Parts: sequence; C-alpha cells; structure tokens
Amino acid sequence: MKYTTFKKIGLTVAAFFGSVAPLWAEGAAREDNSDLFVWIFLAFCALIIVAQLIPAMMMLLGFAKGVRKEPTQPPPESADHLTSPEGRSAFNNSSQ
Repeated sequence: MKYTTFKKIGLTVAAFFGSVAPLWAEGAAREDNSDLFVWIFLAFCALIIVAQLIPAMMMLLGFAKGVRKEPTQPPPESADHLTSPEGRSAFNNSSQ
C-alpha cells in the first residue's frame, strides 16, 4: 500500500511540473519585434541560393543538350602550306 501512495504522489508531482514547464518557457520568451528583420535575412539567404542555382541549371541543360546531340563530323585535315606535295620546302627554292 505504501508503494502505491508514493507512486500516486510522484505521478501527481510529475504531472504538475510537466504542465507548468510550458508556462515558464512562455514567460522567459523575449519579445523584441524582430520579425521584419528575420524575414529580410531569410529573403537574402534565398536570393543567394537562387543566384547559385541559375548557372547550375544552365550548365545541367548544356550537358543534356550535349548528350542528346548527334556526333559531329570530324573537321577536315588542315593543309600544310610550308611543304609542296613532293616533300620539298616552299622556302628553299635553290634546289629547283
């Protein structure tokens, strides 16, 4: 019997202090009307994130277009204007 009495008292005390704790937290809250500044700060943070997402999305779309694109033809071989078809140098005309 003694044990149940202590148990009831303990539960009553715990219920009392458990319900009073939010009241203490409410009284300790500080009211400084900083709502506007908080929203301005959050908007600035969102602006930074969006500004970083735009180039990333453009790059992602560029990669997608590059993957989708058909392979291009290789460029034509460049002409070597310094040698003649016979293999002689164009600058050395003394051997002719």
